[in-house]
Amino acid sequence: MAELVDFSSEAFLRDPQKGVALLRSSGPVVATKFPILGRLWVTTTYEATARVLKDSTTFTLRKEGGSLVGLPWWMPKLIGTLANNMLTMDEPDHTRLRDIVDEAFRRRAVMDMEPHIRAIADRLADELFAAGSPADLVQRYARMLPLAVICELLGLPSADRPKFIAWANSIANLTNAFGLLRLIGGMMKMRRYLKARLQVAREQGGEGLIAELVRVEKEGGRITPDEMVSMVFLLLGAGSETTTHLISGSVFELLKDPARRDWLVADWSRAGLAVEEFLRFVSPVQFSKPRYVRHDVDVDGVKLKKGDRVMAMIVAANLDPQANEGPERLDLERRPNRHLAFGTGIHFCLGHQLARIEGMCALQALFTRWPGLKLAVEPSQIHWRRRPGIRMIAELPVVAGG
Repeated sequence: MAELVDFSSEAFLRDPQKGVALLRSSGPVVATKFPILGRLWVTTTYEATARVLKDSTTFTLRKEGGSLVGLPWWMPKLIGTLANNMLTMDEPDHTRLRDIVDEAFRRRAVMDMEPHIRAIADRLADELFAAGSPADLVQRYARMLPLAVICELLGLPSADRPKFIAWANSIANLTNAFGLLRLIGGMMKMRRYLKARLQVAREQGGEGLIAELVRVEKEGGRITPDEMVSMVFLLLGAGSETTTHLISGSVFELLKDPARRDWLVADWSRAGLAVEEFLRFVSPVQFSKPRYVRHDVDVDGVKLKKGDRVMAMIVAANLDPQANEGPERLDLERRPNRHLAFGTGIHFCLGHQLARIEGMCALQALFTRWPGLKLAVEPSQIHWRRRPGIRMIAELPVVAGG
């Protein structure tokens, strides 16, 4: 049992490479302890991570009785209901639900949104210092852009965004079991709110994915009322939270090294290449959902038994020297770039195109409006929230600079 790495520690979140290398030295799959979830296996290489994510027959999100692998027995029923979404489902339910919303996230649909996303980013960049300087780039910018986009996509009123911001902040503060208990009240309010918005759409119609879910519901058989609430809850969270930390993490890396920023600003056609490297290097999503091992299996020489639990360690795959040469180095010109930031297999991230475009628009709008942007503190004073599984900067104070 390797318990040398604390996945919620400042040391690991500041520099995951050391912890990953330590685990990898013990093997491609390592038994360890994860906060809240307890003892399980984690993958430490690109190949082992990809295998666990792709082989959805051997490594499933549900136990044989249908219960969710990552949900402890003591978890309130409310959490289980909201967690019962396509991200935590095996086939055929996963495809049944994903097909309902897939069209809205297809490449063409998302590409059509790019000018509007850039306009939102431009407006938010203009307002960055409206409440004073220094400004917290996480709350004033990185959180606001993806939240505004997903709210519009869902058809949620812009006037209600403060509720979502408060909810997102409570999720960010989920660092242990006590934090989870404090979160439950907020989740109850959010569930009631989403049920009410769905009811408004049933009665009055509307635009966006919520109206589309209601249309599908009326056709009958493809989605239940509880699944509708869980779907909106998932899209609202997954569609904003991880991109928030991609944006803030990317800006932090650029502000630490003005030469990288200058390289990017000199030619914005490089933004796509840079965002791919930020996805790999920042690795906002560090772990997959836990999987249940359906039968005894050998993973690169490590024997897992039926009933074991395993998590695919995304950040380890992204930092594997067998996948990318010199993975400890941030290289904005990296080609090819083999990362698993969006996962792989049937659960490959639905919003990958949207996240990429939001990342590019966010960087271009920010540094076009504020070309002299600087950190207001030393990089060593930047801290990460002790949230295992997601790498999130707590605050990123910036000033306009010269």
